[in-house]
Amino acid sequence: MCEDDHRIGRRALFVTGAAAALTLGTVSFSNGPAAEAADNQETKTVRGTLPTGSPDFVYLPVDVPEGVREIKVSYTYDRPSVPAGTQANALDIGVFDERGTELGGKGFRGWSGGARTEFFIRADDATPGYIPGPVRAGTWHIALGPYTVAPQGLTYEVTITLTYGAQGRTPAPVYPPNRAKGRGRAWYRGDCHMHSWYSDGRRTPAEIAALARAAGLDFINTSDHNTHSSHAHWADQAGDDLLIMLGEEVTTRNGHVLALGTDPGTFVDWRYRAGDNRWARFARDIRRAGGLVVPAHPHATCIGCGWKFGFGEADALEVWNGPYTPDDEVTLAEWDNTLVAAVREGHGRWLPAMGNSDAHRDPDAIGTPQTVVLADDLTREAVQEGIRAGRSYVAESKNVSLTFTAAGGRGEHAGIGERLRVDRDTPVTVRLEAQGVPRCSVRFVTDQGVLFTSDPLPVTGSGTVEWHTTAQYAAYVRAELRHEAAVGPLPGVLAAFTNPVFLGRA
Repeated sequence: MCEDDHRIGRRALFVTGAAAALTLGTVSFSNGPAAEAADNQETKTVRGTLPTGSPDFVYLPVDVPEGVREIKVSYTYDRPSVPAGTQANALDIGVFDERGTELGGKGFRGWSGGARTEFFIRADDATPGYIPGPVRAGTWHIALGPYTVAPQGLTYEVTITLTYGAQGRTPAPVYPPNRAKGRGRAWYRGDCHMHSWYSDGRRTPAEIAALARAAGLDFINTSDHNTHSSHAHWADQAGDDLLIMLGEEVTTRNGHVLALGTDPGTFVDWRYRAGDNRWARFARDIRRAGGLVVPAHPHATCIGCGWKFGFGEADALEVWNGPYTPDDEVTLAEWDNTLVAAVREGHGRWLPAMGNSDAHRDPDAIGTPQTVVLADDLTREAVQEGIRAGRSYVAESKNVSLTFTAAGGRGEHAGIGERLRVDRDTPVTVRLEAQGVPRCSVRFVTDQGVLFTSDPLPVTGSGTVEWHTTAQYAAYVRAELRHEAAVGPLPGVLAAFTNPVFLGRA
C-alpha cells in the first residue's frame, strides 16, 4: 500500500475558491498487473485537509492503467465537535470515468452523496448508486463534495484499490414499460418523489413497489439523488396495476428539483448554483428527455434544500412534501401567490401544484401525500400531461377522494385545472364532494384569499359543500380540506387540496 499526503493550505484554497471546483494532484498506479502479481491488486491511500470556504467539489484524479477489472474506493473523514449553531463536517463522494468531469458530459459513473463509505465499479456490477460498465484506462476522478466544513477544517482519507484481470460482461439494461393497463380517462393516484437504496434510501425497488400498491397508487416516479443508476432495476416491479416512471432528484447546493418521467438512462447534472446561470440549460435537458421539471420542497429547512432558482422553468411545483409541516404551509402560500400573479399578468400560464412523500425509510409512508391526476390513460405521457395541465388534487392517503367543479347558469361546467368561461357577473356555483376526510373543514380560496370556510364535515368523512360567487369576485377558486386546528386561530394541517378552477373569459 502506498500513501500520499494531499494537504491543502488554507491560503491556497481561498485563492482558487472562486472556482466551482478544485483539482488535487494525480494518484498514479503501475502500468499493469505485473507490478502486483502476488495478489493482483494495488492500493493507494490519499490524505488531506479541506478548510472552511472549500469549493463545492474537489476532484482527485486517478490514473487507471490497462488491465483493471475493478475499481474500489473507500473514504473516511473526521467529525470534530462544534459549537451549537455551527455546521459540522459532511463530505459526499462520487466518481467520473476517463471521459472526464465536464458539466453534463458522459463521464458520470455514480454518486452516493454521504450515504455510503465505499463503492466499487466493475463491468458486470456496481455498488447501488453507481453505473456498471468497463473500467477503461485513463484518468478517472473521484469527486468529493464538502457539503459542510467545521471551523477546524475537514480531514479526509481516500483509499483506492485496483483489481486486475479480465473484464466481466456488462448486462444490457431492461427498463419498465411506459404504459400500464389503466382504465381509460380516469383519476390515477401517484407518488413522484421517493428514494431507494440506490441513493440515501433504505428500501429496495421491490419493497417500494409493494408499499406503493398497498397505498393505492397507480403510478410512481423514481427520484434517487443525483444518479440514474436505479433505472435498470425497476422493470420486474412494474405491472398492469403499477406504472413506474423513471427520473432523478437533482440535488444542487441551491435547492432540489425532480426530473419527473425522463427517458430511461437519463442523467441530469447537479454541479451548479443559482448564480452560475446554468439551470435553464439543464431544465431544457430534462424536457428534451421527456421529463417534467418540478422544484421539490422549496422551503425545506435542510442545508441546501431551499429553492433559489425561481419558478420560470418549472412545469409544476411540489407544494406538499411528506407529513404536513410549517414549511409546506409557507410553500402553499407562495404557490397561491403565483396563481394571483398569473391572473394579474393575464398570459394564461400558471403553475400547477402536486404533493409527494419523499419517503426514504421506515416509518416514511409511500403515498403520504399522493397526487391524484385526471389522465387519458395510465401512460407516462398521459400522466405527465395531466400534471402539466393541473388536472389534479393532492390527498393525504388513498382514503381521500374529491370532486371539485364550477358551473354557470347555462350549463357551463369546468373541473380542476380548467376554466369556466362565463361573463364576469354570471352567477357561479362552486361544488366540492369529499370522501375520507372526517371532521375536516372545507376552505374555498381565491385570488382575494379565503372567502368561505365550512363547518366540519361529519365523522363519516363524506359531505358536499357549495358556494356561490362570480368571476368578478373570484378569478379562480381552489379547495382546501383541513383537519381540526390544534392551536388557536392557526389552520389545521391539510388533508387535501386542489388545483384551481379559473373563472371568466380571460
